[in-house]
Amino acid sequence: MIHVERLTKYFGNVLAVSNVSFQVEKNEIVGLLGNNGAGKTTIMRILTTYLPASSGVVKVDGFDVMKDSLEVRKRIGYLPESIPLYGEMRVDEYLDYRAKIKGVERHRRPGRVAYCIDRCRLEGVRRALLGTLSKGFRQRVGLADTLIADPPLLILDEPTDGLDPGQKQETLGMLRELGQNHTIMLSSHLLTEVETIAQRVIILRRGHLGLAKKLSELEADAVIVLEVRGPADQVLHALRGVDGVTEATSRNLGDGLNAYEVRTRHSADLREQIFRVVANNNWAVRRLDLRRRGLQDRWNEINNQDDAALQTSVAPVPAVGAGSVNPKGQSIVGDSLRESLGP
Repeated sequence: MIHVERLTKYFGNVLAVSNVSFQVEKNEIVGLLGNNGAGKTTIMRILTTYLPASSGVVKVDGFDVMKDSLEVRKRIGYLPESIPLYGEMRVDEYLDYRAKIKGVERHRRPGRVAYCIDRCRLEGVRRALLGTLSKGFRQRVGLADTLIADPPLLILDEPTDGLDPGQKQETLGMLRELGQNHTIMLSSHLLTEVETIAQRVIILRRGHLGLAKKLSELEADAVIVLEVRGPADQVLHALRGVDGVTEATSRNLGDGLNAYEVRTRHSADLREQIFRVVANNNWAVRRLDLRRRGLQDRWNEINNQDDAALQTSVAPVPAVGAGSVNPKGQSIVGDSLRESLGP
């Protein structure tokens, strides 16, 4: 449904998104994660054709966002971070108006308005003026607007921002239901929200791609943790010599004791092999565990990396007709400059 390949975006001389590649399948819910300024809104605006890319390939349902922008817009429902509502209009009038703008045929409009009001639980305020609605109901109206033309892809920028805990849970519940028949991309800086409903996660840091994986793949990712009393350099050498081990690191705990983290090919459980190697060297083992690495672990790793390591930590998708990267500028900023700098 979404194909992004080597996407780069400059605002003047300022690099906001750098060489980002990822894929989203049909009827997936994907969480776009990152701190403020990571580039989430910039990528969403490029996907929705509101901003042009500086280089790269971006396709929605097979259509290029630059060459086939009208076809792309027909397939997307977009909820911006700040929802532009007309305060003097009533909820049902507004949705009918939006349906007309989006090309919904006259005979289909009443049915679409009724469906969206029911789906987004707006029946109690359908005749209310938009200007009188609470933040939670305004978000629901915005979500109903994204659904009004029945697009296959929903792109939602911080859909739970500013909601109280009860409203957040209700909104996430609605999105989970919608994900049965729609592809959904939602941005957030809250990991727990994304873990609740998403099948895939994309993590951005300062315009760079840190991670693009299915959550099920993350859950299968594991690290072996052990504490050994012995010479650290010799222990590391022995651990790295175990067949299937791809990486081993150490941390000094004092008094001759060191903690080790061991990563293995395909997250294989090699605790027995590791124990034998340590025991054969007569080193004392105080701890030997298999720890699953979840989303929080990967988030911490990515946000603790320096920029050079981050740029090389994710293999890019092979280029197919990607444009040349604008060579100007080295400073990296995020979404806060999008209005002041312009496209």
